[in-house]
Amino acid sequence: MDIGKIKNKGQGRLFKSDFMETMTKTHPFVIYSIYFPIMSVMLYYGVVYKGVSVGKEVLLFLGGLAFWSLFEYLMHRYIFHMVVKSEAGKRFTYTLHGIHHEYPRDRERLFMPPVPSLIISSLIFIGMNAAMGFSALSFWPGFMMGYLLYGSMHYAIHSIAPPKWLKALWRNHHLHHYKYPEKGFGVSSVIWDVIFRTVPNKDD
Repeated sequence: MDIGKIKNKGQGRLFKSDFMETMTKTHPFVIYSIYFPIMSVMLYYGVVYKGVSVGKEVLLFLGGLAFWSLFEYLMHRYIFHMVVKSEAGKRFTYTLHGIHHEYPRDRERLFMPPVPSLIISSLIFIGMNAAMGFSALSFWPGFMMGYLLYGSMHYAIHSIAPPKWLKALWRNHHLHHYKYPEKGFGVSSVIWDVIFRTVPNKDD
């Protein structure tokens, strides 16, 4: 991932077109307004029309939530921070995540914008549906709930002071940004950083 000097003020620009630039920004409530209705409809449809029991739905939902946690870590470590040499590769990783590291306090780029978010989440649902059939109607909402919790946590970390019981998450993510970009890949949880030994040094 190729980034410039960290800037705690201002906002970077990705496209010359004002329209395209607008499409790279969003607010948490825009994302909530898209996904909460979709998730609710899927959960209702699975129980009422596809015969998924409430107990099974709860287990599948929790399974999706847990799967997101691992997905979050792997994506952040191996996709967002992939090492590339070509100019096209550097441009891709900068657009995907590098601009956030250069402008970490830009609140409009803390959630993935609606269009790419919907495309990626739809592809993930298609894959889950192919793998588990109607169970995806419960598993995918749990997975997306994990995404919304992650996004909300990420937004909070870059926007407000940490509550006492969440100081460790704030500390780890700020160390990831300002000192150890090769560590601290978990945002909503440190469990995978602990398992894969990528926890930043807490003394720093």
